Amino acid sequence: MTFDLTLIKSSYAAVEPHGTAVTKYFYEHLFTHHPEVRPLFARHLEEQEDRLWNAIGGLVANLEDTDTVVRILQGLGARHAGYGARPEHFPAVGASLLAALAHFAGDAWTPDIEASWAALYDTVTAVMTDAMATAGAA
Repeated sequence: MTFDLTLIKSSYAAVEPHGTAVTKYFYEHLFTHHPEVRPLFARHLEEQEDRLWNAIGGLVANLEDTDTVVRILQGLGARHAGYGARPEHFPAVGASLLAALAHFAGDAWTPDIEASWAALYDTVTAVMTDAMATAGAA
């Protein structure tokens, strides 16, 4: 499935006013449901929450510019390989991201929006996983 750019942008606009409360919720959800990934993250997450929020906003803002998005995601994938992230971590992260977006979108969150974000996340995962493999081989 491909993602719907209009649905991504409109749903992001609904959660954007909540700022890093979205990423704070994301990390709480992730660590509650997947405590095994907690050691991969810094003890204090404030800076990471800001970086993640900026990355999500940057991704949404640049979705029409495929080359830029791919370059950003390749860089993220290579860095995450250095942090000890593995492809098997991506489903947990994706589930927590969707949970956070749904929580803050409230009644505006629909099955079509969720499917579109899931498809976008699958694309993000594919690019980052390839970059992680390349970084690991280097």
